[in-house]
Amino acid sequence: MKIFVFYLICMIAPLSLWGQNLHKGIMMYGDSSRTGRAFTKDPYVLKWKGNYLMYYSIPESKERGIGWGIGIAESQDLDSWQKVGEINPLQDSDLERKGICAPCAIVRNDTIHLFYQIYGNGALDAICHAYSVDGIHFVRNRTNPVFRPSGDWNCGRAIDAEVFEYKGQYFLYYATRDQAYQKQYLGVAVTSRHSSFDRDTWKQACSAPILFPELAWEGNCIEAPSVINRNGKLYMFYAGNYNNAPQQIGVAESHDGLVWTRCSNNPFLAVGKAGEWNSSESGHPGILDDGEQCYLFYQGNNDHGKTWFLSKVRVQWNQKGPYLDE
Repeated sequence: MKIFVFYLICMIAPLSLWGQNLHKGIMMYGDSSRTGRAFTKDPYVLKWKGNYLMYYSIPESKERGIGWGIGIAESQDLDSWQKVGEINPLQDSDLERKGICAPCAIVRNDTIHLFYQIYGNGALDAICHAYSVDGIHFVRNRTNPVFRPSGDWNCGRAIDAEVFEYKGQYFLYYATRDQAYQKQYLGVAVTSRHSSFDRDTWKQACSAPILFPELAWEGNCIEAPSVINRNGKLYMFYAGNYNNAPQQIGVAESHDGLVWTRCSNNPFLAVGKAGEWNSSESGHPGILDDGEQCYLFYQGNNDHGKTWFLSKVRVQWNQKGPYLDE
């Protein structure tokens, strides 16, 4: 019996350390508060008042009777993370009741603006907005949802928001699907740099996908855009293929924020090898430039989605664009 208990402790202890420490030299954060096992997706990291905040998706909790939500963790070094809050769907809201997820956050003056999607509504999923002065407690935009696309080139759905300021405007990148609900691809809308982000301030800037799945590894899906400005142009890290198909990360570039060209036909960050922690997926990128170094956050697992962890890799740059250390 004593031998069994010792073995059980040895098996469980490493799991309890994930999210707070390095695992074999790799940052791995797993929030187990909803399911009892690590299930943490869609990372978005920003620098805030000397520390870092990470917003991420957490699954529904049947025990608590709430749908998908957004977790908040804090770090001083980008390796050790401590959960500090949650943003849960409004239970008295027909819009949010089924869940919210896939956060994007930007800082403007002394306020964090959060863009997220409602979840579980199929083609009616759309982008919402909220704001906060402490990074943890948020006030919803009274005009939510603030954006969903129109036109016969899409099904009306908008998910995976990325909001980025460029040349005096905010660009809202999002994923949508065709009307047959089979292929997923990217679109873009714009608003002014002084925008309230209300629904009537956004203008759809495309009448066709700006990035469409074409390569074999992208399957039928491109989603989760994450944008950075380097070398006088924009670079977009994006997820190719649906979850665990496997999903991997590619890069495209643009001079105007509207027309995008792939930097390579191969994944920038590929799925892990057999036996590695991310052998089922390396997906949903979130790029962070903290002024000194650049990191790509992403989600992964090795059990086809039974668990999900968040991790990061350092991104280097040259005149050709981004690259990873060998």
